[in-house]
Amino acid sequence: MANHARNTLINRDALVGVVFALLAAVGFSAKAILVKLAYLHNSVDAITLLALRMAFSVPFFIGVALWAKRQHAEPLGGHDKILVVILGLIGYYLSSFLDFLGLQFISAGLERLILFLYPTITVILSALVYKRAISRKVMAAMALSYAGIALVFFHDVGTMQDSIALGALLVFSSTLSYSVYLVGAGHAIARIGATRFTAYAMIVASTASLLQFFVTHPISALDLPVQIYELAFSMAIFSTLLPVFLLSYAIRRIGSSSTSLIGSIGPVSTIYMAYVFLGERISLLQLAGSLLVMIGVLVISMNSKREMKS
Repeated sequence: MANHARNTLINRDALVGVVFALLAAVGFSAKAILVKLAYLHNSVDAITLLALRMAFSVPFFIGVALWAKRQHAEPLGGHDKILVVILGLIGYYLSSFLDFLGLQFISAGLERLILFLYPTITVILSALVYKRAISRKVMAAMALSYAGIALVFFHDVGTMQDSIALGALLVFSSTLSYSVYLVGAGHAIARIGATRFTAYAMIVASTASLLQFFVTHPISALDLPVQIYELAFSMAIFSTLLPVFLLSYAIRRIGSSSTSLIGSIGPVSTIYMAYVFLGERISLLQLAGSLLVMIGVLVISMNSKREMKS
């Protein structure tokens, strides 16, 4: 009887973890849809939209930072403070800014697939920084992923404006920026703590985004349709704050490997949401490219986890 109850509790916990992982993946993927919907109004640019998203998010992260500070008696040293500022600017501010710029020129589906390439770039950067060899299996998986991106890119060339190459380059630069952050953040997170580090880095990124807006725009630029504010608020809540927590809860219940596998539904959900909310076309070429990208990235992710365990 006791074993049955325990097994039921474990199964229920696993089910909750799967649901949380799915919701986190969809939440992160919805960001591109919300940004594209905001751009349809033709009254907001990337700088203003990013500033609004950060303005709605930062009060929460300040609260988390204050809570985390009370949990950690030891204050940050000078070196760690500099590291938080640099990584916050690279990983959250610059990466988000380039992504918002790129979404002006490419489809939401292609944007999500390019962002999904970050494990491949992280592998390359780690190999360069830590002098690690890249196995043939990983190289083949990387080739598969980039072949998939090429398929989706050529699909979009026929359906979008000539500036698609610029948009793809901007989003790829965003992915590169985030990958640099991941490579550099590992040791810092181990010392500082994941919650405290994330909150501090997000505060840095939010400050930079707001400063950029106030330096480059007059206050009158905030005279926007109410729909823009609703989309920015939704972006802050449903594509920033909630997914972060849902992801951590999912990892706690079903582990990082299972959570990563479920997270691979992200690009597909973006393509489907783009079809429903933005009227973006879905083709067999696009689906085939998405499948190649996801297979390649999953192979690399699973291989990286095995290397960490060994």
